[in-house]
Amino acid sequence: MANDRPVCLLLCALGGEGGGVLSNWLIETARRAGYLAQKTSIPGVAQRTGATTYYVEIYPVPIEQLGGRKPVFSLYPVPGMVDALISSELLETARQVALGMADALNTVIVSSTSRSLTTNERIPMGDGRFDSTRLVEVLRANSRALHLVDMGGIARDTGTAVSAAMLGAVAASGLLPFALHDFEAAIAEGGKSARVNLEGFTRAYLEVAQARGATATAPPAHGFASQTSRRLPEAVRASFPAAAQDMLALGYARLLDYQDVAYADLYVRRMQRVLDGERASDPEAAHDYATTREMARWLALWMAFDDVIRVADLKLRGSRRLRVRKEVRAGEGDIVKIYDYFRPGVAELAGLLPAPLAHLVLRWDDARRQRGMTSASLPLVLATHTAMGTLILRALAALRRYRPRSHRYAREQALIEHWMQAVQTLQQQDWRCGYEMALCARLIKGYGATNEHGKGNLQHLLENFVQIANPAAPAFHAQAIARAREAALADDAGKTFDTVLQSYGAPARPRKAVPIRFVKRARAPTL
Repeated sequence: MANDRPVCLLLCALGGEGGGVLSNWLIETARRAGYLAQKTSIPGVAQRTGATTYYVEIYPVPIEQLGGRKPVFSLYPVPGMVDALISSELLETARQVALGMADALNTVIVSSTSRSLTTNERIPMGDGRFDSTRLVEVLRANSRALHLVDMGGIARDTGTAVSAAMLGAVAASGLLPFALHDFEAAIAEGGKSARVNLEGFTRAYLEVAQARGATATAPPAHGFASQTSRRLPEAVRASFPAAAQDMLALGYARLLDYQDVAYADLYVRRMQRVLDGERASDPEAAHDYATTREMARWLALWMAFDDVIRVADLKLRGSRRLRVRKEVRAGEGDIVKIYDYFRPGVAELAGLLPAPLAHLVLRWDDARRQRGMTSASLPLVLATHTAMGTLILRALAALRRYRPRSHRYAREQALIEHWMQAVQTLQQQDWRCGYEMALCARLIKGYGATNEHGKGNLQHLLENFVQIANPAAPAFHAQAIARAREAALADDAGKTFDTVLQSYGAPARPRKAVPIRFVKRARAPTL
């Protein structure tokens, strides 16, 4: 790099990730190494409409060689003239590239593979996330070198801020003429947090240093599947093709943790039915057992439905307490108090009861709503760091052994069987139809009213689209199922869903009666 202009670095960090600390570390490192540097910052807007950016310029000639002269630094980055773009979030990196900050010939990009989902990604009923692989392709096409590090994962593992991992990646990128001990000395001045910051710095430094010169094409894959595959019984593994084993192992481990061995074995028996059906409809395995893989995913998620018992069990986990302590950066001698807020409705509470009692409670609540009253709920605040709060959670979690006798369990299993039967029926007619119906389990999301809304849409599909099947036109039927599913995921109000249903000859969803509530107008005060 020519010495007639500064090295220009654009740092992008989200709120709370220590972007300001990172820029201070860089300035302090330059000072210690004997170089001139300057920084400015431009605050971003809240709620992920933009990160806070920090612009740092470092003149790459030591002060002692300047002969008393001083360079003129710029206050703002110039698009296309940035030597390094360092970002703590993958989509934010791509956003800066879209703004023209990076140049394919001059810019080195150092980015985290971590994602912090935007509001627009969270809104859709389906999977609204941007494709991380596509984002990486954009970064590669607009940089002369690309270094990818899971900075968020490093921060979680070491208990440090993301800024420490960002600095480690910058130090290993070879952009700056500083020695490693200069970076470490700047961090060491951080007081009691210096130790964990140095640990995060070192982790990121080693990852980038080892990958220097290698081509990064995609974010690192998650290793959970290979770890959980060891928990799949040998007999089960031998009964399923290799293409489906990783997903099946994840599902088996999830249900083993959720209930017990018997429930996990029920999952395997159901999956065996799915596999047999797919082998009959696709004996040559031309689709590489895609239906079995998708059913393994969605069946496990559905069978591990969230209820009061599951919530209590998760809140008791020791890993949760450790995560909370890390999030608040509590020291070894610090006391952390945790208050959990609950507001279970009648449906959630009735779901724990046997069916006869549950029906009585639900009818009582329905009568209340028909009179214009709101559905009853039970607001609770539990101090789960106390003995009493922990005992209440343990009492709720201990109900797990009684879950198979509950009303909610019976309802979920009946609808699961209905869905599986529809998949098998359609698969006998055409493989694509069965595959598209398997994906319809994506409609089951969230909890409470959102969960019930999704199950209502799925049930309407099951009751109508299986019956209108036309063996003479299976491709048309598969397209109809896919379009109806995507319409239900795209519009939570259901208008698009109803339109698509009617376009294929199926009835629209029945309208639900909503009680009219009359409210007496308040009398205006007299003067």
